[in-house]
Amino acid sequence: MRELAASYGAGLPGRDTHSLMHGLDGITLTFMPMGQRDGAYDPEHHVILINSQVRPERQRFTLAHEISHALLLGDDDLLSDLHDEYEGDRLEQVIETLCNVGAAALLMPAELIDDLLTRFGPTGRALAELARRADVSATSALYALAERTAPPVIYAVCALSRQEDEGEGGGAKELTVRASSASAGVKYSLSAGTPVPDDHPAALALDTRLPLAQDSYVPFRSGRRMPAYVDAFPERQRVLVSFALPAGRSEPDADKPEAPGDQS
Repeated sequence: MRELAASYGAGLPGRDTHSLMHGLDGITLTFMPMGQRDGAYDPEHHVILINSQVRPERQRFTLAHEISHALLLGDDDLLSDLHDEYEGDRLEQVIETLCNVGAAALLMPAELIDDLLTRFGPTGRALAELARRADVSATSALYALAERTAPPVIYAVCALSRQEDEGEGGGAKELTVRASSASAGVKYSLSAGTPVPDDHPAALALDTRLPLAQDSYVPFRSGRRMPAYVDAFPERQRVLVSFALPAGRSEPDADKPEAPGDQS
């Protein structure tokens, strides 16, 4: 699926909305309110529908996802293999996953990611640049970047969230993990909702609005702290973070596994 999407993308004149549709002869694109749905591909009527009421970056990824549906349905060999291997709900789940893979390959080609990793290294800055240049959400960029990163690194998107009220003084905001992914070979990522301590470089970078890189740790929900080189890049009300793990240490205390909530 990745190769199929990458091949399609290589023939496009650009990555804007019009250009993304360039290679789909006879298929039209329509934006309309769709309630809770982000989009759909209707092969019978040859139309891709996109929810006009969601964020532009979400519309963009959804468009690439629906284009991947069209590409998959046009590949008889891949479609046949899927139907031989899966059925029912599991088949639908696998197809949706593959279309997400296709969307990532279409919007974030390997050449772009590798160029950013060469220029910035596996850092929070690289994550921010990928999201900006591909015009996708930081969460979408996070998974694509982790997949192309060779060293043991955990990436995270962290943002401020409001704590539950605790009496009259409750409702304070705290920095928590929104999404996380790790490069191949790293067993653990950070669970969504994991709090980031106020004295952690990620929190300090957001407070000062200045990038910060230093030796620190991965703040697992269990309370265990694994040494890591932290690179934090603040952006609006969030901070994009990379945790470069020591060589040969791709998981905390291999003889003492993390709690299930910290597994990727």
